[in-house]
Amino acid sequence: MIKINEKHQFPVEETLFVFALDSEAGEVFNDKNKLITGIGKVNAAMELTKEIHRRKPKLIVNLGSAGSKNFHKGEVICCTKFIQRDMDVRGLGFGLYETPLSGIPPILEYGLRKNDLPEGICGSGDSFEMNHSETDYNIVDMEAYPLALIAMKEKIPFLCLKYISDDAGSEAADDWTVQVHLAAEAFDKILFS
Repeated sequence: MIKINEKHQFPVEETLFVFALDSEAGEVFNDKNKLITGIGKVNAAMELTKEIHRRKPKLIVNLGSAGSKNFHKGEVICCTKFIQRDMDVRGLGFGLYETPLSGIPPILEYGLRKNDLPEGICGSGDSFEMNHSETDYNIVDMEAYPLALIAMKEKIPFLCLKYISDDAGSEAADDWTVQVHLAAEAFDKILFS
């Protein structure tokens, strides 16, 4: 069983563990229901949708690396709020991050809270952010928003844990390359110890 908090626990065999890259999963998740989506919002959305209809999981867990100026390298953060950071249709009178005519607020609030982990707001977009200066979100990734949105629409509980691999600054690419391999070990301790 995966115990998330006092109210929520799920069988491991009915949980789908979703990663963008196999390097984020390491070997820890080889014997689990693991999905590697590839990088970016479109790949994440397409692969998760197919897998939901194939496996029908009781819980979706998005695990992966992310950048942050607010949290430290090596920390694992639980994300329960999500922003589509590259959605900008203000020129047509919509709010920043708002998807026009969707009925979904600019900040999507969907996700389980994991005991004993700091909470963050994840800004997902199809770019590797190396000059993070926004204050609306404090974690940067490339896949979590569509995963959370699909889980919400499919009414499947969702847990999103991000391993901070870099500071989303000028050294982000070098830091990410070194840190990404440590993510699986951190997730293993949090979920299965």
